[in-house]
Amino acid sequence: MSAIYIIGPTILIAVVLAAVWLDRWSVPVILIALGAGIFFGSDVLNVWHFDNIELTNQVANFALVLILFHGGFSTKQSDFKAVALPAGGMATWGVVLTAVASFSVLYILFGWQLEKAILLAAIISSTDAAAIFSILRRQPLPEKLSSTVEIESAANDPMAILLTMAVIETLTFGTSALPLTAVHFVWQFTAAPLLAWFLARGALWMFNRLSPQDRGHYYVLTLGIALLVYGLAQLIGSSGMLAVFIAGYVMGNRSFVHKQGVANFSAALSTVANIGMFVLLGLQVFPRQWGDIWFEGLLLFLVLTFVARPLAVLLGTVGMGLELKEKIFISWAGLRGAVPIVLATYPAAAGIVGGDEVFNLVFFAVLLSVAVQGSTLGILARWLKLTVPARPRPLFNLELVTMAASDLDMFVIDLPGPQGALGPTIAELHLPTGAVIALITRGKELVVPKGSTQLHGWDQVTVLAHAREEEAIRSALLQAFPSTLQAIINTASDKNMPTKTKAS
Repeated sequence: MSAIYIIGPTILIAVVLAAVWLDRWSVPVILIALGAGIFFGSDVLNVWHFDNIELTNQVANFALVLILFHGGFSTKQSDFKAVALPAGGMATWGVVLTAVASFSVLYILFGWQLEKAILLAAIISSTDAAAIFSILRRQPLPEKLSSTVEIESAANDPMAILLTMAVIETLTFGTSALPLTAVHFVWQFTAAPLLAWFLARGALWMFNRLSPQDRGHYYVLTLGIALLVYGLAQLIGSSGMLAVFIAGYVMGNRSFVHKQGVANFSAALSTVANIGMFVLLGLQVFPRQWGDIWFEGLLLFLVLTFVARPLAVLLGTVGMGLELKEKIFISWAGLRGAVPIVLATYPAAAGIVGGDEVFNLVFFAVLLSVAVQGSTLGILARWLKLTVPARPRPLFNLELVTMAASDLDMFVIDLPGPQGALGPTIAELHLPTGAVIALITRGKELVVPKGSTQLHGWDQVTVLAHAREEEAIRSALLQAFPSTLQAIINTASDKNMPTKTKAS
């Protein structure tokens, strides 16, 4: 009991305090959470002895549902359409290419046992959504590039799960199980999206027709819908992870009652689940067991990171219009995380000899992936000149809390740079009738908008308007601002020009 109410909260508080302090060095919070779990676990401080692999599996699956739902909810439709081909390709045949390349090097070149090499190659073939979302969204990257990696990580779990199950069934029952596995694969990738779409549309219908007096009821509904989508998808034998991501995506790209509140609640749940899951996984690890496997774990990480993943990206994105520097970044951004660790529990559960060794090898390689790749993604992006100007997060914000159906919405528009440059006044803007600028955030300053208020570069403008008018308002602000800047630049240039040149 003390572990749940004293030790657990202490670990979580320590993770947050460490994350805030280490943020200046871009240390991923999931790495801090893993380290905290190991530090407080049995082999270091021995504060909390935890070795329940089945409970870890169940809790990790629960956390992934919340993380993937929010990942889909926060993915814009325009971004999804723009990267559907490369992200979808890497989520399917990219996973297979990674597994094949890893197995070939481990088995043929290094002479590892067939069973161990093929299990490890399948288990660790997918990137991890929890790791990607927590690290990549802190980097100032172009939307297309970041969306490609994020959507791939959210959608490639089914393929890795199928590969792992196919390998385990083959090792346990022989090759007779392969035809059934192939049928299962097709079912996973067709049934899950269809089920998710219907359930998400039903959830939207329900949200728009209910009017509870307590706003908290909307949050209970959101949690219930996410878990129900996953549960029903698993019940019919399809991919629950893919289904919950699609359901979140459908809901996040539609207007419904109390959407902003649901978005905030989903983000909070995702953060709590992310940190809690990696702490629990850290508690599950016993570093003393690494003495015999650290070299093979390092070798597995090197093969995966520098051979299998780059090869899969290069071959899997042929003809998709990606530049070489983008492919290099996508290769390095293939972080491994919770899903491979969860899959690494399957061989031991199936009674396969060496299952414990497989788990320790996978965890060691995942820890290296998060530590090395996660900590250097920003450095690599800057070296490849892929970063975009970092925009500060607004310190003030307004939210439209709707308790009835309405097409009004609030959205924030980031004005272009350079920072502090003078732009048009609000009165000079040509906004749609009824659109109101409700708030201007300028660094640490809160500006009350009036007609005479002049916009500045990097201002963050909160607008209240009809949702259908968002693009028109965004265009009006972004088009007016550079034209005004250009006029100012031209005026300044004219003032600085010599008289003789002006006359000519």
